[in-house]
Amino acid sequence: MEQRLKQFKPAAKRKTLLLLSAGLWTVIGLMLVCKGGFRLAPLPEYKLLIVISATLAAAFKSRFMLDRAAVKSIKRILTFEDGTCLGAVYSIKTWLLVLCMIGMGVILRNSSLPMYLLSFIYLTIGLALIISSRHGWREWASCE
Repeated sequence: MEQRLKQFKPAAKRKTLLLLSAGLWTVIGLMLVCKGGFRLAPLPEYKLLIVISATLAAAFKSRFMLDRAAVKSIKRILTFEDGTCLGAVYSIKTWLLVLCMIGMGVILRNSSLPMYLLSFIYLTIGLALIISSRHGWREWASCE
């Protein structure tokens, strides 16, 4: 029975898991940057200040928070054998964190926070994800 179920497992090589990991960080980051940009567009003033401050905050968030998580995730993926399930790209703990972040996104989107603050938050998180995705892209490019 177990052997028959294995044929349905979405298995992948380590290089594919690295690509998926880096790609998810980049695509989600780009989506958040777009959301932040759309919220920023109608604001009459302080656009440059918001973009600069979000970029600086993203650099700090990337360096001191997300880089560590990205490297840890990459090291975990590198321990896998080829044929590991695609869902294993992240640990269960990380998938739960992703669900919490999605929930926070829904709460933020429906909140009464000022548009400039929402824009700042989206830009900061999105840019930080994009910056930290460099670790995954570097490992993917060097993987055999």
